[in-house]
Amino acid sequence: MGVKEVVERHLSSWMKEEGPEGDAVLSSRIRLARNLVELPFPRLAQEEYLKRAFNAIRQATENAALEGLGELHFLSLAETPPLERSVLVEKHLISPEEASDVRYKGVILTEDETVSIMVNEEDHLRIQSIRAGLNLESAWETANRLDDFYESRLEIAFSEKRGYLTACPTNVGTGLRASVMLHLPGLAMTDQVRRLVAASGQLGLAVRGLFGEGSEAAGNIFQISNQLTLGHTEEEIVQHLTAVAKQIVQQEREARRAVQEQARLKLEDRIGRAFGLLANARQMTASEAIQLLSELRLGVVLGLVKGLSLKAVNELMVAIRPSVLQKIMGRELEPEERDIHRAALLRECLAGAST
Repeated sequence: MGVKEVVERHLSSWMKEEGPEGDAVLSSRIRLARNLVELPFPRLAQEEYLKRAFNAIRQATENAALEGLGELHFLSLAETPPLERSVLVEKHLISPEEASDVRYKGVILTEDETVSIMVNEEDHLRIQSIRAGLNLESAWETANRLDDFYESRLEIAFSEKRGYLTACPTNVGTGLRASVMLHLPGLAMTDQVRRLVAASGQLGLAVRGLFGEGSEAAGNIFQISNQLTLGHTEEEIVQHLTAVAKQIVQQEREARRAVQEQARLKLEDRIGRAFGLLANARQMTASEAIQLLSELRLGVVLGLVKGLSLKAVNELMVAIRPSVLQKIMGRELEPEERDIHRAALLRECLAGAST
């Protein structure tokens, strides 16, 4: 089996696709926050209450399968090795918080990992549905089906006045958080990101980095999500974010065209240098690799890099992350070893490409 096949085997199915508006949108996610009645929220709960919630959700999930989604697999994070937990974080299947204190915490996954349900994170249930590209409506349909499934098996905390009761006040109401992951090198190059952040705030949206709240926008990747869930229907939230995301995509494309027209030589040099380092380096850190892959991805979109697909670059952006890389290599690696293996992986995957 070649290295490209090995990489693909360790990625979630949505990471192997190029969805709608894929030149600028990496993924879409719907997350629903739900809690069980008469049990304190996880952060305030004593161990006995965490155990009760954990066991109730595990029992509700046993032997469960949904048409079109397949079987739901329940994993206890306390029984999952640390490296495997880190892989789940890097693949956006669980949060860093969920991976740290693992007492009576779990995750429920479908085989293709387009569904990920965190157990006893900030809320008892955090139902997540992920799609490639700008596809919030499809993600919402799946999340809604899963919500109906668990509501039929568990007693969910709900108020006729306030909606779904959640640990964080900003999630009260629908409990829905919709987000899109955008690659915006054009807006970054033309110094328009600050304006984007300010405009998003005025529209009731939040702009965060690659791994959500508190993380940096590594590789010019930004996550945009709704801030409030009360007073709006799920459909309104999804439609609003979709419309805003389309506007941002259009602005990003215009920024790319402007850079091509006004500073083409500088742009070609920048992408050529990034390709040269990725294709020839003997050691490379994860932070350096994600920034260079961002440049390379732009080069593929603009037709300045030949023999390489957008799908392949998307896969590499995940494969170079520390824990995923160790999973691909089949063992834990020291930091310097990771840098060496990361560079070798990049060299081999880019062997047939050129600028």
